[in-house]
Amino acid sequence: MHGPTPPRPLPTDRLRFAMPPMHESLDDERRHRKERLAGALRLFGRLGFEDGVSGHITARDPEYSDCFWVNPFGMPFKHVTVGDLVMANGEGQVIEGRYHVNQAAFTVHAQVHAARPDVVAVAHCHSVHGRALSALADLLDPITQESCAFYEDHALYDAYSGVAVDAEEGRRIASALGTRKALVLRNHGLLTVGDSVDAAAWWFLSMERSCQVQLTARAAGRPVLIDHKQAVATREQLGGDLVAWINYQPLWQDISRSEPDLLS
Repeated sequence: MHGPTPPRPLPTDRLRFAMPPMHESLDDERRHRKERLAGALRLFGRLGFEDGVSGHITARDPEYSDCFWVNPFGMPFKHVTVGDLVMANGEGQVIEGRYHVNQAAFTVHAQVHAARPDVVAVAHCHSVHGRALSALADLLDPITQESCAFYEDHALYDAYSGVAVDAEEGRRIASALGTRKALVLRNHGLLTVGDSVDAAAWWFLSMERSCQVQLTARAAGRPVLIDHKQAVATREQLGGDLVAWINYQPLWQDISRSEPDLLS
């Protein structure tokens, strides 16, 4: 005896699925990038990526492509609002805002932005597990689905010369990054880029977690590597900025709903 006929599936066009928004004006795009930047900074603060005044995320201005929005120097990530953000030029000179910027931020970030016109956002923080992996001068191994997103798409900057304060050091870092999405800075930490703030922030978060998994697995035994073919296939599925953007949306919804003052 058969039960009642189940309801028919809903047409897919009636189901919600977020995609990156399109903006009608540069002002709308600027506001969007600033909102996402403030939200990402707050998330990084929640997750403990902040270390004193170290760490920064930059977002290219949609109109003035050689200028970038960044967190104010010395302000806790957890307190940043859209109105607090500072816009500076490639030399680190403040164009708009009420605060100083971290000059070390622009030494590196401005050179990465200059070398990569496809990049909207750059994230760099002194997170614990990223620093631990960087102290080993090591890269991520393909040992999990998440780490495969970085397979052959991140590099090691195998040098350390103190706090980066000159443009030449920034250019060397940008050269080491090349066309990839991420960089391990030896004895320093992690740097990620993306075609949106959301993507760059997601790659940093995912890379930090992948560092933690790798260090934990190695401490427990010998991790089993995913073979080259499967690692490449997984990267092709999960390693694009659109996938990063989609993965980031639950985090954006959480921070924007629980801390709506960030939009002020």
